[in-house]
Amino acid sequence: MEAAMRKLGVQQQQIDAEEVVIKLKGGDKEIVIANPSIAKVSMMGQESFQVTGDYSERAARQKQQQLFSEEDVKTVSGQAGVSEAEAKAALARVDGDLAAAILFLNEKR
Repeated sequence: MEAAMRKLGVQQQQIDAEEVVIKLKGGDKEIVIANPSIAKVSMMGQESFQVTGDYSERAARQKQQQLFSEEDVKTVSGQAGVSEAEAKAALARVDGDLAAAILFLNEKR
């Protein structure tokens, strides 16, 4: 089977991972695949991933809120000249990195 796949230009590589997290649009949920089996498939110049494992969903906002404090929110809000809600959203987007949040907000202007 492998020889036939190689003749067709298909290459497959196993990837060793502990967990796969898919962040859904909107930022409020994540799909988590524990104990994954991952195959990276290269075919005709394109790469794709096949993932199997134990599937679950979790709320992403709870995790993000723990990445930064209220003091961080006030710092970003003051430095970027935006509301605290905008500062929280920016901090969540950049995983709690204060400098990146301030830069992101300043670039939006």
